[in-house]
Amino acid sequence: MQVKSLHIYPVKAMQAIDMIEAPVETRGLSHDRRWMLVDANGRFISQREQPKLAQVKVRLSPAGLFLSAPEQPEIFIATPDTNSAPLPVTIWKDNVQAYPAAGEAQRWCSDFLGIPCRLVYQGDGPRAVSPAWGKPGDENSFADSAPLLITTTASLAGLNRRMGKTIPMDRFRPNIVIDCDEAWAEDIWHTIRIGGVELELIKPCTRCAVTTTDQETGARPDNEPLATLKTFRLIRQPHLTGVVFGQNAVARKTGMIKAGDTVEILSTRPAPDYLL
Repeated sequence: MQVKSLHIYPVKAMQAIDMIEAPVETRGLSHDRRWMLVDANGRFISQREQPKLAQVKVRLSPAGLFLSAPEQPEIFIATPDTNSAPLPVTIWKDNVQAYPAAGEAQRWCSDFLGIPCRLVYQGDGPRAVSPAWGKPGDENSFADSAPLLITTTASLAGLNRRMGKTIPMDRFRPNIVIDCDEAWAEDIWHTIRIGGVELELIKPCTRCAVTTTDQETGARPDNEPLATLKTFRLIRQPHLTGVVFGQNAVARKTGMIKAGDTVEILSTRPAPDYLL
C-alpha cells in the first residue's frame, strides 16, 4: 500500500489544495483548517449550510492567503496578529479563541455568502480532541472531530460499484488517500506508519450532507452517497451515530510524508458493528 494523494483545506469548508508532500504536525497536516468562517454569533460556518463555499479557491502565501470565487475579485488576506485581542468562537461544542482577519476579508466573505460573517485564524490557541476518542494532550485544528482524515481508493471503488455511479474522492474531503486493494480494510487499522510518521486511527468518520456536494460547483444533485452508505455503513454506538466513510486519526509521531510513500499497518482492532 502507498499514499495516493495528500490534501489540505486551509480555510474550513473551502476548496482543497493538493500536495505532493506535507509536514504532519500535532494538529494535522501543516496549514490544514487553520482558518474558518463564523457567523454573527461567532458560530462556525460550513458547507452543510453554505454549499457554495465549495467554489472558493484558496492559495497560500507566506504572509497569509488569497481567496477567489465566481464573480468575486481575488483578495489577499494577511495572517492576523496573534498578539491582538482574540474573538470567542464556537465550533460544534467547543468554545475557543480565534483571531479575526482584517475588515476587507469580512466584507469579501459576507458579500459572497450574502450573510454577515467573519474570517478567523486559529493561531496557537488550544483546541482538544474530544476525550471520548483522543488522549490527554491531543490537539485539533478547526477540523470537525480530529486533525486527520484518512480514506482509501478501494473503499471508494466499492462504494461506487454499489451506487452504480461514480463520485470522486473529493466529496469526502480527506487529508490522506491510501491506495489499497481491499475495500473497508481501514475499518480494522489501529496504527499505521508512513515514512517516519505514525498515526493512530481513533474513530470511524461519520458523514453528512457535504458528501452530496459537488466540490467544484457547490451543487447537490441527489442524496448520494449518503443513501447508499446508509444501507451498509450505518453505525450506532455511544458518541458515534451515522454513516461511515473514512477514519479520523491523530499523529503519534510527526514528520514529513509524501505521495508514493509506503503505508505499513502496525496494529489492528476489531471492526465496528454496522447495522444492516
